[in-house]
Amino acid sequence: MTALPDFRLETYFSRWEFTARHHLTASDAQTMTLSELLALAGDEDRHAFENLPLSYTETFGDPALRQVIAATYAHAAPDDVLCFAGAEEALYLASHVLLGPDDHAVVLTPNYQSAETVPLSLCDVTGVALDPDHDWALDLDQVAAAIRPNTRLVSVNFPHNPTGKVIDVADFTALVNLCDERGIHLFSDEVYRGLERDPARTLPQAADLSERALSLNVTSKALGLPGLRIGWIVCRDRALLSRLERAKHYTTICNSAPSEVLARIALKARETILDRNRALIAANLPAFDAFFAEFADHFEWRAPDGGCVSYPRYLGADGVETFCADLVQEAGVLLLPAGIYRSDLTPTPTDRFRIGIGRRGAEEGLAAFADWMRANR
Repeated sequence: MTALPDFRLETYFSRWEFTARHHLTASDAQTMTLSELLALAGDEDRHAFENLPLSYTETFGDPALRQVIAATYAHAAPDDVLCFAGAEEALYLASHVLLGPDDHAVVLTPNYQSAETVPLSLCDVTGVALDPDHDWALDLDQVAAAIRPNTRLVSVNFPHNPTGKVIDVADFTALVNLCDERGIHLFSDEVYRGLERDPARTLPQAADLSERALSLNVTSKALGLPGLRIGWIVCRDRALLSRLERAKHYTTICNSAPSEVLARIALKARETILDRNRALIAANLPAFDAFFAEFADHFEWRAPDGGCVSYPRYLGADGVETFCADLVQEAGVLLLPAGIYRSDLTPTPTDRFRIGIGRRGAEEGLAAFADWMRANR
């Protein structure tokens, strides 16, 4: 077991997230206020929130919340749901429960750093790179070739962070079947599900397709409620879910009681919130298209298939790391350079940056970005 490295994204955000004037790389959709969320509550849930005892809650999660979460799946019951303090705790504990020193895991690159570094701290890991030259395609043959006799986990994320890629349903189903045939747990990060630009491309949830698969989700990203810190894993392997629950005894033990009620309200209003967030992304996209069209000599831009982040290419000779550093220091516009997403497992592009499209105020950020570009490029 090796020590975890610094979390590059969070270290970068610690310096800039709350000081930059224009947070143009946010990975979550536009949030709402407590009063706005409570306005979506029924009388019973509003009463429950206002009269809530601030005591411990069940480690598995509030039963009423688990029931609401299960209802968002085709083949899950409340007993198939385990709640966590955000998605990060779930990812961390799933890796520790599923992987040991003699095991092997397969993960996609580029990725959210902990999807790679947590497994790497526990066992051997093989990376399979999405192909930037072919619309970030996933080669299932490469996944199959990476699997070893001791592979215990294949970890994927669609809609993908940071590229916004959504693979075809047929490929996703084939991936699930591949893992089932080999007796491997598929860990499917689905935190952006519901923000697909074309709803017909929405993938099924892995836990609905396989009893072995783990579906990860959270209130943070598609719903835009990261301050609630409520995530969950759905898995129909209840023995595995029980092991995860026991592991949680060593971290948060239980979730915040007020957050669980608020998450319940949000999930009951899920379609209303997702409709709002998809509409905001759709309204923002023309401004991003216009910006990148004006500076086509400097960038290659592609709108995401799903989610609220994209990963454009920077063409400048100074390199994307210098470019992003100068931009935030001189114009107050925050982007995430490719170095944040570098991998120890595979080569990853060094000329990309993450940009967020799901927040209000994007036009102001793009205007500051454009003014700086006109003055400096």
